[in-house]
Amino acid sequence: MPGSRFRPRRWTVIASGLLCGVLALVVAFTDRAAFFSPLAAVVVAAVGAVAVMLQLRFRNRRQPTVVHAPVWLNLLGIAFALAALFADRLRLTPQLGQLMALGAVGSFAISSAVILHAFRRDRIASKSDSG
Repeated sequence: MPGSRFRPRRWTVIASGLLCGVLALVVAFTDRAAFFSPLAAVVVAAVGAVAVMLQLRFRNRRQPTVVHAPVWLNLLGIAFALAALFADRLRLTPQLGQLMALGAVGSFAISSAVILHAFRRDRIASKSDSG
């Protein structure tokens, strides 16, 4: 009985631990100067977005109501990230490359906030139904 109650939570803990490990590897194998690059912020934002997406996947397995990620916002973030990554090849100015990186981080952050808000809204609704 107690084992079945904690079983789904175990996978979320394992997944979050793996993502923390990925973030630790990114930080460990990156030199100090790279952290002033806008691409470093994009990588960290992408790792955070993946963490929220994994949390969404695990949550949707357990809950009767399914929450969907704003796909268009994630695609926009990916497009901004690719534009920031290939800013030199696309002959973008450095300021425009930084703006693309900011757009990617912003898109991933807003998408994650929308998902986490839906989680909280469902949790509050379930508490008011049971109480």
